[in-house]
Amino acid sequence: MSETLLLASQSTSRRRLLADAMVPFETVDAGVDEEALKAALDAEGMGARDLADALAEWKAKRPSMRHPTALVLGCDQTLELEDGSRLDKIDTREEAADLLARMSGRTHKLHSAAVIAQGGEPVWRQVESVTLQMRPLSAAFIDHYLDLDWENCRWCVGCYRVEGPGAQLFARIQGSLFAVQGLPLLPLLDYLRVRSILPA
Repeated sequence: MSETLLLASQSTSRRRLLADAMVPFETVDAGVDEEALKAALDAEGMGARDLADALAEWKAKRPSMRHPTALVLGCDQTLELEDGSRLDKIDTREEAADLLARMSGRTHKLHSAAVIAQGGEPVWRQVESVTLQMRPLSAAFIDHYLDLDWENCRWCVGCYRVEGPGAQLFARIQGSLFAVQGLPLLPLLDYLRVRSILPA
């Protein structure tokens, strides 16, 4: 097991997923201006799924040029409503309440992308899409939910964590819960076995 896996993400959830799966890794700064990059990709008219993939690639490529022998894992997630519009992270609790009310009773898709780069070039990529049906939410429930989990969910696209109280927001989830939490984990584990990061 000579190769090193570097996670180019500060996400607590992604670190936990890898650690719980017994994946040896270190963290590294992605070194990208995510908002500027997202604005540039938006200007190209990129859809939500492709945007997640492109952002994950940039987050992997930049640090892999500084660490050319390592496998650098970049990740990103985007949310897409039924009408094709994309949801971005919010800044305030009021915006969170408005967003949850907007998603109440509706279906949306979450696209979870991961790219591994080595020496500045992508060597593996995966995007998993999950369909989530949010149940109808009362204003009182939204307020109660944000009382419970605001300090954690405020950093999440969509303002929910399915591994926490956010599970109560949903009527149905079709797809991988690992992807909702931040990683297409099972395909990633397969590739790490191919690269001898994990035993086969």
